[in-house]
Amino acid sequence: MRVLGIDPGLTRCGLGVVEGTVGRPPTLVAVGVARTPAELDPARRLVQIERAVQDWLAEHRPEVVTIERVFAQHNVQTVMGTAQAAGVAMLVAARAGLPVVLHTPSEVKAAITGSGRADKRQVGEMVTRILRLPEAPRPADAADALALAICHLWRGGAAGRYADAVAGASRPTNGYAAAVAAHARGGRKA
Repeated sequence: MRVLGIDPGLTRCGLGVVEGTVGRPPTLVAVGVARTPAELDPARRLVQIERAVQDWLAEHRPEVVTIERVFAQHNVQTVMGTAQAAGVAMLVAARAGLPVVLHTPSEVKAAITGSGRADKRQVGEMVTRILRLPEAPRPADAADALALAICHLWRGGAAGRYADAVAGASRPTNGYAAAVAAHARGGRKA
């Protein structure tokens, strides 16, 4: 599975693509940061982020996009810009017909380091180890994007397969299964 992780931000939007399968270490496909100038109008900055995400989708062809879930911070301006960038990324991915999955920062940290309270340095170090890189991706937004993608490979992919299995198991596939399902409803037909 190929996953594009996006660490949204109005000034720096981290982008990282990894590829992997269950039971094998993920591999780095690409990593980078889309930067927008602070003096530019916010709407124009969002257009630049939109173009960057479109370019990454076209170039790297991920199967799923995972984005950090925005959470409340003390700085309202930062939260607003982050939420706007996340919304643009979700829109671009949805327009491309790709599934979009949100992961919380603590979920990503726990998946990558084993602790939901890990700091950025620890996340960067573990991303470097997991992907067998010579050095940590810089800036931290790039490492965070890779961490999101890895988290999804390890957690989201398994959760998706589990949900599919549960959904498949709940659908009657033959007469016997339909009879069992009807019995479970008290003998009433669906």
